Amino acid sequence: MSQQIQGGCACGIVRYALASPPDDCGWCHCTICQRISGAPAMVFATVPVDHFQFTSGQAQVGRFRSSSFGQRQFCTGCGSPLTMQVAHQPETIDIAVATLDDPDKVPPSFHIFDASRIAWFETTDDLPRHEKFRPDTRGLEGTEPPM
Repeated sequence: MSQQIQGGCACGIVRYALASPPDDCGWCHCTICQRISGAPAMVFATVPVDHFQFTSGQAQVGRFRSSSFGQRQFCTGCGSPLTMQVAHQPETIDIAVATLDDPDKVPPSFHIFDASRIAWFETTDDLPRHEKFRPDTRGLEGTEPPM
């Protein structure tokens, strides 16, 4: 992989590299992200699935289905959430931006599942907010997976 962007888990065992800069970066306020992260929201960015590669610690990567349409990967050593893949976009993988070595380079540009936002948590941005998924989310074809 050329022009690698790297990241990894909190304990340092699991490392990954991206062959292209992530895009389509946004906040997710869904209750699943809240419970998985223990935080009010998570920020994800997207890369083509073939641009993502674990470079170390792959034996420590756990996987579980977090919804009817989503599957997540995490470090089994420290519990850091790493990725999410959704059935309606099988050609991409979403990276937990906070796990990047330089997350400042990947700022969010929208909020999704704002209807599930914890009332006392508010960001100070003017980014577009969507009650659930964005209306133009690829692969939904006019229907929305249940959340």
